[in-house]
Amino acid sequence: MKSLLAVVLGAAQDLFPGYFALVMATGIVAIACHLEGIPAVPAALAGINWIAYAILCLLTLIRIFCFPRELLHDFSDHLHGPGFFTIVAATSVLGAQAHAVEHAESLAFVLWVLAVGLWCLITYPFFIAMVVAEQKPPLGSGINGGWLIAVVATQSIVVLCGLLGADAVPSFEIQFLCLILFLVGGMLYLFIIILIFYRLHFFPFSPRQFDPLYWIDMGGAAISVLAGSLLLLRANAWPILGAYIPFLKGITLFFWAAATWWIPFLVALMVWRYVVRKDKLRYEPPLWGIVFPLGMYAAATFELIRAERLAFLGALSRIFMFAALAAWVFTFFGFLWHLITAGFCKKQRVSQT
Repeated sequence: MKSLLAVVLGAAQDLFPGYFALVMATGIVAIACHLEGIPAVPAALAGINWIAYAILCLLTLIRIFCFPRELLHDFSDHLHGPGFFTIVAATSVLGAQAHAVEHAESLAFVLWVLAVGLWCLITYPFFIAMVVAEQKPPLGSGINGGWLIAVVATQSIVVLCGLLGADAVPSFEIQFLCLILFLVGGMLYLFIIILIFYRLHFFPFSPRQFDPLYWIDMGGAAISVLAGSLLLLRANAWPILGAYIPFLKGITLFFWAAATWWIPFLVALMVWRYVVRKDKLRYEPPLWGIVFPLGMYAAATFELIRAERLAFLGALSRIFMFAALAAWVFTFFGFLWHLITAGFCKKQRVSQT
């Protein structure tokens, strides 16, 4: 019992702030498979996701109460701090999964309210902490694709509200909130992606610095496509959206073009790191930052087809759904192997002492 407690406390103390990306990735792959009509897989992924979310919430609560110093250190760090936005995004994606896959509308609404509260709790404290920090890293080492999880968190709230809005028209105030959050997400994407693009092209960049989180460059745009598409699909029922339909169509297609542009670029950088420079591919928590954008691109393209009547893109949505599912399987088994080998190594160290 004591050894189990020690393992749990150790896991909570060293918890990677962005580990909720596991829930984000699993949830969006489940939704993408559901949209494409794949049997059994969405339900299986949904079951795994609830377990993962519960465990990560437990570890986070333990960290808050038992290791507040470590948590605050990560929160105020330029590279680790953005990972806390995965808590918001994971809660929203889980709500979207509950709605789309499990048809649990009431539970999805509760998760939406929770996600809004978490967004308020994290967003302004994080950005303010970054501004008032006395010591700041240079741009070359202080920013990566993980900063765009702030965009993902913001747009994920719009996505879940858009799904819930298919069942009952929300109040005018909630419609207004969703429209504003969609615009705020777009603003954050444009702000941050300019800094990331500048960092990539005007600072030295080693293969190891190509963190998997750079895939959020694409994922942040893709979830903006999904949010915009769902707003377009609700435009006839939500009075506030009527005047903005041309704008929503244009900006949603803009984000889809941006997401699509990033894909060959990111694939080429992966080839550069793992094939040309022969860096060993091993499991690391940020790998979930590759799975999530692939699944999000599949789901976003599926809804874009419905919203803007682009049926010729149907094959693209299905291809990326299978790519996301394959990436999830690969990463999940890497995660399990990591847990097994980490536990074995720990037992070895204990027996030697």
